[in-house]
Amino acid sequence: MKKESQLLPVIIPMLAACAVCLLLNGSCTGSGEETVQIKVDASEKIHTLHAGMGASWHAISRELPLNVDKYKYTLDFPESSRGSAWGGNPPVSDTAAWQQVKDHASWLGINFLRVEMSQRMYEPERKKYDWDNEEMQALFNILDWCEENDADVLLQQMWHYTEWNSLPGVHPLISAPKSLDDFAEGIATLIEYLTNERGYTCIKYFGMTNEPPGGTWGYWWEYGDETGSITDAWRRLKEEFDRRNITIPISGPGWTDLPPFEEEKLREIEPYFGSIDIHSYHGVTPEGEETLGRWAEWAHSKGKPFLLTEYGNMRLGWRGDNPAQKSFEAAISNATDVIRGLRVRVDGFNRWSFTNRGDLDGQWQLIRTFDIENKEHLPEVLPEKEAYYGFGILSRFFSKYSSVVKCSVNQPDSVLMAAALVSPKGELTIFMVNLSDEPLDVSLEITGTANKKMNVYQASKEIVNKEGFSLDVNRTFRSRNKNMVALPARSITTVSSYSLNSSEKGIFVR
Repeated sequence: MKKESQLLPVIIPMLAACAVCLLLNGSCTGSGEETVQIKVDASEKIHTLHAGMGASWHAISRELPLNVDKYKYTLDFPESSRGSAWGGNPPVSDTAAWQQVKDHASWLGINFLRVEMSQRMYEPERKKYDWDNEEMQALFNILDWCEENDADVLLQQMWHYTEWNSLPGVHPLISAPKSLDDFAEGIATLIEYLTNERGYTCIKYFGMTNEPPGGTWGYWWEYGDETGSITDAWRRLKEEFDRRNITIPISGPGWTDLPPFEEEKLREIEPYFGSIDIHSYHGVTPEGEETLGRWAEWAHSKGKPFLLTEYGNMRLGWRGDNPAQKSFEAAISNATDVIRGLRVRVDGFNRWSFTNRGDLDGQWQLIRTFDIENKEHLPEVLPEKEAYYGFGILSRFFSKYSSVVKCSVNQPDSVLMAAALVSPKGELTIFMVNLSDEPLDVSLEITGTANKKMNVYQASKEIVNKEGFSLDVNRTFRSRNKNMVALPARSITTVSSYSLNSSEKGIFVR
């Protein structure tokens, strides 16, 4: 048996190691392994959101001849020039299928949507408005659902796509408007019709054009042989809104792809915006999170919301009918984008996209409405399991106007990411993404709230593909207890004081 003096060199370092472990983690495993911890202080609010979480919902459906050879300035990629979100809805006459689509939207709880349309839909000829065609009826279906469910809308005009207001030699799909007066007056007439005649209150923002030049890529604002500035269009639209007392804020610039923050490029156009929005399509990296933070800080300094109005990860694959975007890997990437955005005070998140044909630029859809092989709409609308549940495990518990609260993780982002929200009525929700290939046992400590019953929900590729899967409560515990939560490998876990069974619709605002 060794003497005490011989054991001291061994015992002292062990005690020191345990002391460090206790200091850093609040516990010691005794084996030298670090306890994985998430600590949430629900009383320490970081930022209150101006919006919520949802997905793009296209109203555009009409097939048009592109006639690309007719124009000097034409489409770079004709077949997929409009993407495959257009045409993703069932025909308006198929009321049963539309009800299924609406039921899925309710289940997901999508409470902040970018609803997309074009000027050709409502003004096919100058000052001749058509409110009764198929596409406008689809738009009304979407807005009716938003109104009924208290979902906020960013109404997005993707392009004007009118021959009558296009510049000479420029394809109408990508042309800047020839007459800014006609362009602005047409949009204002649409807004007045939707708000005054049809009574919609759900439209909170309006976007003038999709992804114009200014970011790292732009396509929809071509002048051909002429010159001009999109700033003049934003200015003219704001003047027309002010003249008609339209108070819905214009959102912009709508640049992609996670454009660098360059304040000098924004000084001239910022006065015309009531909210600031951009897109991201390569997964938000640590550097991208810093960029989002700079955008958000600047927007808030101007008293304006900052919105991520399209996001996804094209690095996973997207051309043609590539299924990568409906995979659980894409869902994990999207979830980390949301968490990074919450950490730097992004106000709202809109995923691309809710409905999508999936046959031209990747299968981005959350629900399957279209038979890609036979090019026809399906009579039964079903979820794309991995995308649907990988998105819904966040969106169902994400009340709009929630507050981000303090949430710390003692692991690198490459292993574990988390964020926490408190709803307007005080419900607590914690999102956790295990990015490692191994399960994690997480010590979850919650302070700053009443002793709430917390419900655990989990999703992974393996879990959601099990026969008979439904997103129900996995287990419960009380928030005042320090609890261990087992996270499956490559998984998304939500711990929430909302108790939702799989038959209930998601949270809109509560």
